[in-house]
Amino acid sequence: MKKMLMASAATLALTGAASAEDVKLGILIGFTGPIESLTSHMAAASELAMAEVNASGKAANAYASVRGDSTCVDAAAATAAAERMITADGVKGIIGGDCSGVTGAVLQNVARPNGIAMVSPSATSPALSTAEDDGLFFRTAPSDAREGEIMGEILSEKGVKTIALTYSNSDYGKGLAEAIAAGFQAKGGTVSINIPHEDGKADYSAEVASLAAAGGDLLVVAGYLDQGGKGIIQASLDSGAFATFGLPGGMVGDSLPAAIGPALDGSYGQVAQSDSPGAAILTEMGKTAATAFDATSPYSMESYDAAALIMLAMEATKSTDSKVYSAKIMEIANGPADGSGVKILPGELGKALELIAAGTAIDYDGASGVTLVGPGESAGRYKQFEIKGGKYETVTFR
Repeated sequence: MKKMLMASAATLALTGAASAEDVKLGILIGFTGPIESLTSHMAAASELAMAEVNASGKAANAYASVRGDSTCVDAAAATAAAERMITADGVKGIIGGDCSGVTGAVLQNVARPNGIAMVSPSATSPALSTAEDDGLFFRTAPSDAREGEIMGEILSEKGVKTIALTYSNSDYGKGLAEAIAAGFQAKGGTVSINIPHEDGKADYSAEVASLAAAGGDLLVVAGYLDQGGKGIIQASLDSGAFATFGLPGGMVGDSLPAAIGPALDGSYGQVAQSDSPGAAILTEMGKTAATAFDATSPYSMESYDAAALIMLAMEATKSTDSKVYSAKIMEIANGPADGSGVKILPGELGKALELIAAGTAIDYDGASGVTLVGPGESAGRYKQFEIKGGKYETVTFR
């Protein structure tokens, strides 16, 4: 049973903004569903960026959030939440969606018809790279096509020859599984089996039996940490089918080792995350924010950056019309081609606004080291980790 929809307008401090236009931004992520343990951090990070802009007194607008529950997996619910944001709440841009399937549905069924820009901090399906978007869709997270290459490299370096692979039966899971299989095979590895699993089931013994029969040096679980992926791992451990697991981004969060316990130690993988100077800054900012959050929680840095890009583009174009300000997002993110843009890190949004007002070009680096490529998506960095003592310990960044 889904929890009550967490939809709220977060009214933030409006320091120095008495004459400003009140602008609402939607935060459309899965406050319920298979990644719900991550989304409080993601939302708080976005709202910190809004509070920072408001408190600077340098913006022409005063920004506030409207939260909507995408559920991560229910496209109808996500679409309805997005429609409410636009028609009832009057949002001028959406931070989200979060999971790839619901993001694609909202983009095609709500954002495009209404001409509303979206910047997703966590939708990573390669299919979104080629989706029709009318120039309205961006993402601060990299495509899973890149994650597949990274995981193939890690598995190869670990000496893994054969993997069993299971994925959430969703747009995210399918795309990621294809990318991982391709990346591993490119390194000479063999995929013994590649099968889906449904989220929300009580029993995964049948899926685990099929995976065990095919065998492999380890089981790669391209799923979600709070539902199906967790269930697959627990069933594998209970039956003795597998003892070590490869964990892509959707399986990363403190709730997973807390639920599984010491048996998860030794498993490893990667998650989109930066080691840029801004990452450390936002980590400290999150600890002291009015609503404290863990900026190292997956996609929190990307959430702060998504909100910042929308607001800076609005301020630079002096417009809250998505069709106007969306054309500025790539320039804000990347700066001039000659590299002359002033780097902007977390905590420097007021400085960015001053520079924009003075006609000085900026290069928004943010918390995740933002560089947007191709169809407006992050070039991406990944943190390689291993679970030790119930914690995700960083091995390196790639």
